[in-house]
Order: sequence, then structure tokens, then C-alpha cells
Amino acid sequence: MAFGIIGGTGLYEIGEAGWEPITVTTPFGAVTAYAGTISGREAVFLPRHGREHSLLPHQVNYRANLVALQMLHCDRVIAFNAVGALRASLPVGSLCLAAQFLDFTCGRPRSLFEPPDYPPRHVDMTEPYCEELRAHLAAAAEALGMGPTQEVVYVCTEGPRFETAAEIRMFGLLGGDVVGMTGVPEVVFAREAGLCYASICVVTNPAAGVEPEHRLSAQEVTALIDAKRRDLIRLLEEAVVRIPPERSCRCPSS
Repeated sequence: MAFGIIGGTGLYEIGEAGWEPITVTTPFGAVTAYAGTISGREAVFLPRHGREHSLLPHQVNYRANLVALQMLHCDRVIAFNAVGALRASLPVGSLCLAAQFLDFTCGRPRSLFEPPDYPPRHVDMTEPYCEELRAHLAAAAEALGMGPTQEVVYVCTEGPRFETAAEIRMFGLLGGDVVGMTGVPEVVFAREAGLCYASICVVTNPAAGVEPEHRLSAQEVTALIDAKRRDLIRLLEEAVVRIPPERSCRCPSS
């Protein structure tokens, strides 16, 4: 089985060479990904927004992406998400792991199983992110001197606009820690496809209103990810070494 790696804003490729493009035709559309290796193990890299960041968050074909990874025999998926921090305890540049999410998207597909093409199914999302993958990522971060990694509640908004200060205050009151635009429904489709899924959240900015004088921009997000690129790849390489070939989690049976 291969590892699926989903790159977010600013992370459009991994490594300098050896990644071969591959196109997969799914029931939800065609997907271009890149096959290669990470730490000697087979992997498939999928840039969520395209290699040129041509897709806004609400335009990403999340269903096709996750089904393509399933068709390419990726039983584990590690995703990178750029996020804004709702709390001062999460400084810019810090890494955290999503453990729960709050869904504030509104116009995206909701399920892989939609009649009449597929019979409806109801999938358990009590623990939406793979506990086993999270543990290995946390251990890898500690070993590299990057940790400890805080587990967070990820708030997903529709985008592509940034949130208002009032929305950010509301998300904080509801228990959110970070905010982004791409984590949902990606995590849902991973679970529906029986894949283990973990999200490495990279804090790129304080969310709107957290620092009143700060004004959000897409450029600061890209610049921060670019500065952290090597660390993110090192974390990925270290985590893959630690993850055993066989899964012992509950994700396949959810």
C-alpha cells in the first residue's frame, strides 16, 4: 500500500525529482497526481489546488481526489493545511494536528454515496482523524525537535474570502482553535473511502481580529509555507519511517 500526501497552499511539489505524473479517471472526474517514494516507501503526491494554484478552496474536486487516492491503493493519507490561529497560544509558524472539526462550508458535495448512483450510507465521524497516524506524526515531530504538536479543533469555512472578526469570535466560543478552507469535506470523503487520514495544520497567520492591527493576505500564507517547506518534508519523511505496514486503527471499519 502507498501513502497519499495532499499538499495545500504553497506546497505544490515534494522533492526535486523522481515524481512521475499519473492521471486517474474517477466517477467524479479525472485527477492528476504524482507517484514516487518517501523514505523508501511508495507514495502518491496530490497538490490540492493544482501545481499552479489554479483552484480556489470551493473549486477543489475533493471527491475525485480522495477516490483517486483510493484507486491508487493509498490506504493512508497525510494532508497539509494552512490555517489561521483563533488563539494566541498558537503562534505563527507552529504545527498542530487536527483532532476534530467544525464544518461551516455550505456549497460543497456532502458524500461519496449519493443516490441514485450510489446507495446512501451513514458513516461514523466521532473521531474523524486517524488516531494511529496522529500518534506517529506527533512522535516524529518530537524526535525532530519540532514538538510537542498540539491537537486542535479545525474550523472549515467555505471561502474564498477570509472570515470576519465576528465569525472568528464565534468560532472561538464554539471551541475552534484554527480556521481554514480545505479540511472539509476532504476528511469526510477519506473516512467514507475507508482511508486513514491525518491533517498537519501549519499556522500561517492570526485569524481575523485576533491581532486587531493585522490584515490578512494570501501572500503571507504562501511565504510562511515556503519558509517551512523543508521542515514539513522532514516531518513527513520521519513519520513515514515510523508507520507500520499494517493498520491497527478503526478507520477501515467506520
